[in-house]
Amino acid sequence: MADETTPAYAIVQITINDPAEFNERYAQHVFPILDKFGAQMIAGSPTPQTKEGDFDGNWAAVLRFPSMQVAEDWYNSAEYKPYKDMRINELTSSNSLVFVGGFDPGSPS
Repeated sequence: MADETTPAYAIVQITINDPAEFNERYAQHVFPILDKFGAQMIAGSPTPQTKEGDFDGNWAAVLRFPSMQVAEDWYNSAEYKPYKDMRINELTSSNSLVFVGGFDPGSPS
């Protein structure tokens, strides 16, 4: 069961309209905000290898947060809101972001 000491992960799949504009207007500003929340991007690629299902995006990433609460706090923060809105409404044509709680397979449920 997840708690405040269990990490959480954001799995991101997006279609970026213009990578240069995305980096200039979004990415360079969001990484310092993620850092402030103790989060880090642990994987990211414009060429993910899809093995099953559909993947229509041109970018995939995995972000690690200290806990699910921190992930929620970041996602709903006033500091991230303008960038989230810009990402969803201007810089991408599709977005998928899922939070997944980490777990220790050796601990009882």
